[in-house]
Amino acid sequence: MSTTEKMAGDSKTAKRIPVAAPDLSGNEEHNVLEALRSTWISSTGAFIDRFESEFAELCGAKGAMGVCNGTVALHLALLGLDVRPGDEVLVPSLTYIATANAVRYVGAEPVFVDVDPETWCIDPKLLEASITRRTKGIIPVHLYGHPADMDAINHVAAVHGLWVVEDAAEAHFARYKGRPTGGLGDLGTFSFYGNKIITSGEGGAVCVSDEHLELRLRTLRGQGMDPQRRYYFPVTGYNFRLTNLAAAILCAQLERRKEIVAGRSRVFAAYEDLLAGIPGIGFQPIAPWAERAPWLFSITVDANEYGRSRNELGILLAEKGIETRPFFLALHKLPPFREESKSRGEVLPVTDALSETGMNLPTFSALTDSQLDCIADAIRQLKR
Repeated sequence: MSTTEKMAGDSKTAKRIPVAAPDLSGNEEHNVLEALRSTWISSTGAFIDRFESEFAELCGAKGAMGVCNGTVALHLALLGLDVRPGDEVLVPSLTYIATANAVRYVGAEPVFVDVDPETWCIDPKLLEASITRRTKGIIPVHLYGHPADMDAINHVAAVHGLWVVEDAAEAHFARYKGRPTGGLGDLGTFSFYGNKIITSGEGGAVCVSDEHLELRLRTLRGQGMDPQRRYYFPVTGYNFRLTNLAAAILCAQLERRKEIVAGRSRVFAAYEDLLAGIPGIGFQPIAPWAERAPWLFSITVDANEYGRSRNELGILLAEKGIETRPFFLALHKLPPFREESKSRGEVLPVTDALSETGMNLPTFSALTDSQLDCIADAIRQLKR
């Protein structure tokens, strides 16, 4: 019996409830064994080709390429777009640090923009004020599964001659005005880390629709080798490749994507019902044009109304065996970025407020009704 199955069968309070757990109940083992028996376990194999083809179609892109993780996906995208030292890239401060780290990897500087309180994603209305002669592009993040307002972002980018890279690491299968994430900018990047909606443990992908850019990305991903001339290297490249074993797991995940999403959506609906009406507990806003991906269910904790801060609630829930996650720390206040942010005079009040009050609750397909009741009961009872 797996850990997830055992946990699902336990009583309300007997076992710890993790914040995330992968759903590996399909053909994952079968596919991995098939890859092993074929001996194609490195960066070439049938599962890689199958995954890239299927994933590109699901994202509305002409091509997709698997890479070894989501941070590498961002790094490769920036390399492909020829981002260089001295360039600036507009990013939200409310995101995982990988978004800004990747900009630094290519010698460029992340410039932080506040988020929209109606989406928690980068605010298109604030972009132009941060654009300088050094600005080369924008990385909107589809935060906690909710798409950014891509039409507005793309409009600003077009006016100023900038590229747009979607960071869709948390938003597999989300939709913006009926269109899937991943194909809404010049490039789209994804993560398949163990807590994501679909996973290979580690892994990532870059979606692209420009064939010349795709060729450049594939060349850079594979040590810079010319695809038409074996062991000829026209450029300095990188080993960013995905393994056939990881792709085998991802193919199994894609087979059951609707079931996985439905299971997590059930959890989201249950939380919205069970937590409704608790003073001080707020929910993630959803724009009318958005279909969010059910990654991690997010709440905000108003300390004045609830009687406890977000951090206090997290500590008390942990004592009851319920794991939670605080929202990402505001990047513009972290040591690698804060001095540059101060020098630019960045003031990001929405980011600061969400970073201090937001919390992610346990979200995975195997959560039982009794576990959901346990979590909701604890949050309700801990209110002062």
